[in-house]
Amino acid sequence: MFESAQVPTVDPEHALRLASAGAVLVDVREPYEWEAGHAPTAVHVPLAALPTADVPAGDGPVLVICRSGHRSQEATLLLVGRGHDAYNVAGGMQAWALLGGLVVTSGGAPGEVA
Repeated sequence: MFESAQVPTVDPEHALRLASAGAVLVDVREPYEWEAGHAPTAVHVPLAALPTADVPAGDGPVLVICRSGHRSQEATLLLVGRGHDAYNVAGGMQAWALLGGLVVTSGGAPGEVA
């Protein structure tokens, strides 16, 4: 296990700004969570698939998000170990939505955090 102090982290407000500026937002939740609702610009890479997945490059760091911020901590450490400038989004999609970040379904309809 790891200590959260070792995981590069950004608060959700900063994550919203970075994502708006072109940073890659990687959602590591399970498919059913993704289908219920996700950030419109996010890329879905379930945590189990992340060790062998290609993470797209963007303008800025890779932001990693899950429902509450725990699974994304593990994913962030994995990406940092692979040489990415990656940061865990504290509070996950729950915090994202509370701050007014959009949550949509794959069809573009309003979604919810599952």
